[in-house]
Amino acid sequence: MARSSLLDRLPVTPPVLMVRLAVAAVVAQIGIAVTGSVVRVTGSGLGCPTWPNCNPGSLIPVAHPELLPLHQWVEFGNRLLAVVVVIVSGACLLAALGSRPRRTRLVWLAAAMPLGVVAQAVIGGITVLVGLAWWSVMPHFLASIVLVWLAVELVAEARDGGPTAPVVPRAVRTLAVVSTVVLGALLVAGTLVTAAGPHAGDSATPRLGIPVPALAQLHADLLFGYLGLVVGLGFALWATDAPAKVRRRYWWLVGVVLAQGALGGIQYGLGVPEVLVSFHVLGAALVTAAAAGVWTATRTPIRGIAPIHPGSATTPDPTPADEAAVRARS
Repeated sequence: MARSSLLDRLPVTPPVLMVRLAVAAVVAQIGIAVTGSVVRVTGSGLGCPTWPNCNPGSLIPVAHPELLPLHQWVEFGNRLLAVVVVIVSGACLLAALGSRPRRTRLVWLAAAMPLGVVAQAVIGGITVLVGLAWWSVMPHFLASIVLVWLAVELVAEARDGGPTAPVVPRAVRTLAVVSTVVLGALLVAGTLVTAAGPHAGDSATPRLGIPVPALAQLHADLLFGYLGLVVGLGFALWATDAPAKVRRRYWWLVGVVLAQGALGGIQYGLGVPEVLVSFHVLGAALVTAAAAGVWTATRTPIRGIAPIHPGSATTPDPTPADEAAVRARS
């Protein structure tokens, strides 16, 4: 009772503010993934050799005979951006708690943002302490990708404003799930290529002892598999006369996947130049966001369903009749 009373004292969050904060979370999560790649390709991973301080006894970079200033400030800049992510994530959670009616799913998605930041801080600290070992860098990137997906889900939940129902058949949604699983495998394979490649974040860091061409072939094979599933998803969407919103999101996904695939081929052919690595990380985050956008578009808000009570902390789930009505309108 005391907790509910305290939450009810929070300022009411305007829906438009909730949406804007959720969009900011997407941008922040993509941004921190890209700046993390800049740290790696510039060899600045140990520019701040301690954590949470940059140098022993100092939170900020200080002159050090064994550390280049560029490396120190690149790594420190990435940590500063992490502070921005913390602020945005905390604001998302407070805004979700201040939404009326307070929706459980919205609160949990918003809570995933600061919880993800805490997890990333722990992973980042371990990464520094183990000298950027490849097995510690992989989850650092993959956690960012998961948070990008959840941030897109948060945007959709903020915009929907309540219960939703599917607007495509279950088979189409299942195909979308399968393609997402393959996308996850594709991203993991990409981190393995990076783990064996030349950009470790520090010249003294041991690399994964598997030939890069073999891992790159695995990565390419998974890309072709994912492309096939994306093509199949497109045929399914048109065959079932999916709403225009879903098809529009689908074309965005096709565009970023093709661009990412082309960039990967160019990157490999040119010997993995540093600048293209960061663009490739950006592309991976954008593909993830686009795939999440397609997934969230397969459901639409059910209008006209009132919450249990204007001050209630939850809203009712849609009934089968509600879902049937939505599909009929779509």
